[in-house]
Amino acid sequence: MLLVEDDANLRFGVAAALRAAGLAVDEAVDLPQADEALFVTAYDCVVFDRMLPAGDAVEYVEELRRSGRAVPVLFLTARDTVADRVEGFARGGDDYLVKPFAVPELVARVRSLCRRAPALTPPVLRVGDLEIDTARRRVRRGGVLLTLTSREFAVLEVLADRADQAVSRAELVERCWDEMAEHRSNVLEVLVSQLRRKLGTPPLLHTVRGTGYRLAVAEDPAP
Repeated sequence: MLLVEDDANLRFGVAAALRAAGLAVDEAVDLPQADEALFVTAYDCVVFDRMLPAGDAVEYVEELRRSGRAVPVLFLTARDTVADRVEGFARGGDDYLVKPFAVPELVARVRSLCRRAPALTPPVLRVGDLEIDTARRRVRRGGVLLTLTSREFAVLEVLADRADQAVSRAELVERCWDEMAEHRSNVLEVLVSQLRRKLGTPPLLHTVRGTGYRLAVAEDPAP
């Protein structure tokens, strides 16, 4: 997701809370930065502070809609009248949260918007006896609840959504880590090793040499 907020302290706190909830968060401080980020990245959700140095984000979002961009948008704002909220929805917003707000509510609203994104993920993903509840963020194998970190869940969700297909290392890093994360060369490999251990046997998470990883009931048979 993309967070567009010019108040550095608020942006830092909100981004930290969203990352702690398992979301990959890119940050922008104004509309030009947001425009550049949206040009190069397909986000599942964008959170805009409404009043930014370069103008009202509502006007920018209205232009996004005219150009055919359907990315879900939530406005954060201190403007709390009914007329302000109606305007936000009428000009392209999908949700509207008034400052001050409760961070858990923001996280819940962002997750809801991410599920509306064009590449919609089913509420429950299944691979063999593995069940991933994307709404409640719960994973069970053989009916047993597994305890995963937010990052492990993110990687598993991407792999399950593309079950039986090879997903590249580069795509997993792009989808599950944000631009502020520390991208050590082996961070994905370490996480996959931990995830394999938690998933147990028989193995579901397989390495595709030279490409990345595949989540499948069985590996492709040897040629």
